[in-house]
Amino acid sequence: MNFLHLSTRMTQRPGRYFRGWPAATLAGLLAASLSTAWSQGAAGIGSKSDSATSGQGAAVTQPGTSTRSMSDKSRIVRADRRFIEEAAASGQMEVQAAQMVASRGSDKAVKDYAATLIEQHGIANTELTQLAATLGVELPSSLPRAMRNEVEKLGKRTGTEFDREFVREVGIKEHEQDIKRYQKASNDVKEPQLKAWVDKTLPMLQQHLAAAQKLPQAGSDAAAATRIQQQRMGAGAGAGDKPANQVNPGTGGGSMAPYGR
Repeated sequence: MNFLHLSTRMTQRPGRYFRGWPAATLAGLLAASLSTAWSQGAAGIGSKSDSATSGQGAAVTQPGTSTRSMSDKSRIVRADRRFIEEAAASGQMEVQAAQMVASRGSDKAVKDYAATLIEQHGIANTELTQLAATLGVELPSSLPRAMRNEVEKLGKRTGTEFDREFVREVGIKEHEQDIKRYQKASNDVKEPQLKAWVDKTLPMLQQHLAAAQKLPQAGSDAAAATRIQQQRMGAGAGAGDKPANQVNPGTGGGSMAPYGR
């Protein structure tokens, strides 16, 4: 029953409802009706107010700050992120392959070359891992399936067969792919810290490739490619002059100039 509506009608037309009632009884009844109606109205208004306040509070807290802070922390373009992941995987794969040379290889020159890869790629891998953490990029805990298969395939060989496969697949093929990837990244990456690391690491990869091409296990084609590269680098140098930026051949290094340019 709507007591507020009924009490209003009683007040407007009391003769219709209370004809013949004592005045005291009539006054008490009207007071009780008005009191009940007022309580119901106040309760209704309060519940609507609470509901509105609760809805406004939910709207304010929904966006949250945790998602936004995570987005700011990992704010890096997709291409830069993909390069970091690929470079980290390649560097780790080359270290794992080089670590097998000590037990499965046979040639001292190949073992010395592998030791260089372990040391220098190890440093570069650590630097990249730290940079990835700074940029909010979480690196995979294991190598991609294709790279794991390459390492497992290499691990099934021993002796001279292992030496030849390691030099051609890791020393030459992997480093050729690395150099192309890094040269492209040097021009394309947006993050300044990442670009600085790429430009710092690229000459090391070029040295590794040149050193691998000089090994007998590389084959005649690789040796010929190394000679052509060295001739191009030395073109324009005066007679008896040392080509610019050339590393001492005794260290097994190559040119510091961008490979293939």
